[in-house]
Order: sequence, then structure tokens, then C-alpha cells
Amino acid sequence: MAHPYLFFVKLFEAIGLEHFAHSYPHVIYSWVVMILLITLGTIAAKSVSLIPGKAQNVFEVIISGIENFMIDVTGEEGRWLFPLVATIFIYIFSCNLIGLVPGFFPPTASLNTTASCALTVVIFTHIIGVKYHGVKYIKHFFGPVWWMIPIVFPIEIIGHLARILSLSFRLFGNMMGHELVLGILFVLAGLFFAPLPIMALGIFVALVQAFVFFLLSMMYFTGAMEHAH
Repeated sequence: MAHPYLFFVKLFEAIGLEHFAHSYPHVIYSWVVMILLITLGTIAAKSVSLIPGKAQNVFEVIISGIENFMIDVTGEEGRWLFPLVATIFIYIFSCNLIGLVPGFFPPTASLNTTASCALTVVIFTHIIGVKYHGVKYIKHFFGPVWWMIPIVFPIEIIGHLARILSLSFRLFGNMMGHELVLGILFVLAGLFFAPLPIMALGIFVALVQAFVFFLLSMMYFTGAMEHAH
């Protein structure tokens, strides 16, 4: 979707990177999100104290909430996955949310961004499987007996490819749809504040879509850890 004004795209145009800015706005705004998160994380880490302030309390509530929910799903054995799982949720939620700021583009409204996140999750799922079960993990792609390989193997491959499509297209479709609706409302009735209700709803959509991606990721990781493989 063509945006009337994207602040960082205009900034890249000013320094002579017009082609890159127009071709890859999702990359630029992914960098913006990463810089914001790194900056906030650095500030939060420097201000940690035994007597927490307001900012530290907020960060602790968010992080501990994510961790406790993850442990409820994966069990104590999955605690080592917390850095990756928390990063997935916070990054995707931030990418979704930044699109509500005028002049900013949500990176998750690009299929390239959502597909890269989905590929990371699915590939790491198999890394977990090999870590916990060794080479035997590969056997679940072939079925319980050798003569079922022609049936089970294609089904397993399709199922794992479907995970990538499901994760990426669900997030991309919802965020791009929200962007399109906002763009239309701004053009037709921006002066009458018609987009405001959709922008308010966008906060809820951003949270739900990040949570769904986060939850499905944990379920895939948990499945790879199970001894059923």
C-alpha cells in the first residue's frame, strides 16, 4: 500500500537512498523497531536497583508475565527458550504497534518480515528436536514402519511447510488489512477523525496477533521437546 508520508522513507530519500527506501520500507522500520527496543532495554538494564522504580516495575511485570505464561505451556524444561520466545513476542508486538504512529509503517504488514519470523520459529523447532532426541528425531518424518514412508513423509513435509504459511500469512494478512482500512479512512474522512476508532482497535489487533504468533511458537517448541518423537 502506498503511504502518503513515511518519515524514515523521506529521510533515506534525503541521503540519496530513494530506491532502497521505496523498495524496502519494512526493512527500514524493522531497524527502527530494533533500535527502539535496544535503547529501551539498555536504559532499563542501567536503572535496575533493589528498590525498583516505576519503569523497572513495568518492565518486570511484562517480562515475568511472559515468562510465567511460557513456563505454564512448556514446563520448567522449556525455561531456556525464554529469551527467544520473549523476543518473538516483544518484537512482533512492537512492529505491529509502530504502524499506529502517523508517518510509520508496521514491518509486519510485509510478508517478507512475517515469513522471516516464521522461518526462524520452524527452523529452531527442528533444532530443538535434534537437541532433545538426536538423530532419532528425523524418524518421526517417516512413520512407525518403513512401508508407511511414502504416505507419512509427504504429509509431514506439507504439515511443517503449512506452519510457515500459517504463521506468516495470518500475521501479514491482519496487519496489511488494518493498514489498508486506515489508509482508506484517512483519505475519505481523515479530517473528521474517522480513523480514530480503527486505530484504537489496532492496539488490540497488534496485541492479539503478537500473542497468537507467540503461543503457536511455544506449542511448536513444546512439541519438538516431547518424548513422543
